[in-house]
Amino acid sequence: MKKNIFKKMLSVAMIGGLTLSLAGCGAKTAKENGSNDKVAKIKESGKLVVGLSADYAPYEFHIMKDGKDQIVGLDIDIAKEIAKNLGVDLEIKEMEFGAIIQSVKNGMIDMGISGITPDEKRKEAVDFSDIYYEAEQGILINKDNKESIKGIGDLKGKKVGAQMGSIQAEIAKGIEGADVKLLDNVNTLILELKTGKLDAVITELPVAKIASEVNSELAVADEVIKNSEGGSAIAIQKGNKDLVDEVNSTIKELKENGKIDQFTNDAIELVPYQKKEE
Repeated sequence: MKKNIFKKMLSVAMIGGLTLSLAGCGAKTAKENGSNDKVAKIKESGKLVVGLSADYAPYEFHIMKDGKDQIVGLDIDIAKEIAKNLGVDLEIKEMEFGAIIQSVKNGMIDMGISGITPDEKRKEAVDFSDIYYEAEQGILINKDNKESIKGIGDLKGKKVGAQMGSIQAEIAKGIEGADVKLLDNVNTLILELKTGKLDAVITELPVAKIASEVNSELAVADEVIKNSEGGSAIAIQKGNKDLVDEVNSTIKELKENGKIDQFTNDAIELVPYQKKEE
């Protein structure tokens, strides 16, 4: 399920050539060490700005509860813990999944957390935290096709959907003879599957399982696609090693005390309240 939003223009009086030269060397050293004062800037601003695409239960999704539209999920709970450990508030910026990495790279958000797989292409653009959750990939289908579609080999000539910019999109594009359709929103893909516009949707297995539980006419194909990229991680702008270290510290703590599993179970319990597409 993924930044220097508070850029400041500093007006510096040049006291002397030596002072300017030393300042330049210091900046270079910080850059070479892959560390800067990102954490200090976040604390100064009083908030951690996180970008995500809230259409991916159990990672992040909208619910209607007590008459209020809320974004909840595993990633939200993790982001809250990171913000708490930094001593700041959490600000969520919802965006299309395909825009998250670029927003991190450009410093529009501090982090991207949206069930993001840290593949090699993404690593060229941003840095990543340690893996916080591992999941295999699943094939979501109509229940009527349970016998005819058991795995990827049965998708030749079929209409296959996946989320744009995702690992699942690359898997779909690699299916021989498939008619691939990529959309920004997973809920829209599921709707198109239900209405017969798609024969299958490739998504992470927990997402597929939840979709099949919420929608009685859907099912998960028998074949599970192994995740060769290593799970989900948090995207952070390159050069912000201090923030990466803080995030990794929180992830380590959450794994050790069993909170990741608890957050996942809590999210699954909230799925019945999931907001329906209008």
